[in-house]
Amino acid sequence: MKVIVIGSGIVGSSTAYYLARKGIEVVVIDKEHQGQATAAGAGIVCPWITSVEDENWYQIAREGALHYPKLVSALKEDGEVNLGYKMVGAMAVSSNDEELDSIEKRIHQRKVDTPEVGEVTRLSAQEAQRLFPPLQKDLKAVHVTGGARVDGKLLRDAMQRGAKKHGVIHHTGEGKLIVNNNKVIGVEINGIPIYADKVIVAAGAWTKELLSPLGLEVAIEPQRGQIAHLVLPNEDTKQWPVILPQTSYYMVAFDDSRVVVGATRESGTGFDYRLTASGVKSVLEAGLEIAPGLSDSSLKEVRIGFRPLGPDILPLIGVISGLEGLIISTGLGASGITMGPYVGVLAAKLALENSIDIDLGPYNPLRKPQEV
Repeated sequence: MKVIVIGSGIVGSSTAYYLARKGIEVVVIDKEHQGQATAAGAGIVCPWITSVEDENWYQIAREGALHYPKLVSALKEDGEVNLGYKMVGAMAVSSNDEELDSIEKRIHQRKVDTPEVGEVTRLSAQEAQRLFPPLQKDLKAVHVTGGARVDGKLLRDAMQRGAKKHGVIHHTGEGKLIVNNNKVIGVEINGIPIYADKVIVAAGAWTKELLSPLGLEVAIEPQRGQIAHLVLPNEDTKQWPVILPQTSYYMVAFDDSRVVVGATRESGTGFDYRLTASGVKSVLEAGLEIAPGLSDSSLKEVRIGFRPLGPDILPLIGVISGLEGLIISTGLGASGITMGPYVGVLAAKLALENSIDIDLGPYNPLRKPQEV
């Protein structure tokens, strides 16, 4: 069996890696666009704290988090250990006790079915600051030990190297789907056709332009995110937990004295690959409001990524009725690092026609935005 994967972000790389370890012949095609979301993002693996109530979203996010230890173990077998992955815990922070009460209750409810949530502890502002020293002094917290962080770029690169060790071939260029008798039979790249039994489109924010020549309307748009990387010289940040305020922003610390603050959520920008004054201002202001102790840090860089934003908060995963051989796997939005490796496995299992434990109906890749 031969499978082509279009896209080498976290979803495509996971798909290729899983298939290759199963002994499948895999070809990966990627145009290597500027702004790939995986390369820009800092990874939070902690769906336990989220306020999202959608059960279908939480199911994928939960399975995504539970998949990580398996993936880390597999990569270790292939000699890949530099992932930026560590179980450092996470803190939901707020100065509002009622808000923290609600968060704590929700986490305990989720722990009933998922012991991997770990220990749940209510922290005073002083206790929270001991764990994350730059934190604002009046922010209290709910701390969970089952939260992790990962460097999306390092993880992607490790999966790609692991896949190549199992025979995956990588081509750089723009792929065009080849269709014959209502079946996708391969991909043309740089004028050369490559044929396969299945083609998996994991092209992130660029999925729409890839599928539109086939007359497929996929509701995916790019959402620009600007993400600041700050450095605290001589500060040991290895064990600092992920910080989740009650906003769309977050903080993730890594082993190299680096703290990542993200991220803007700019819809309607198209693929405008630019740092903007307002975007950089907003992400830095949000970061310093949460953790004023970062005010003297060095601004190492601000990265740009285009999230694949679907018609709602659910990813787009599945086959297409009336068009054999094609699988779509995209639309993870701001949850790409949490869900991506697991969604890649789902796509691989669809290609292999293996059984899948969850109902993919709600994630129909051709669904339209719901009218309000």
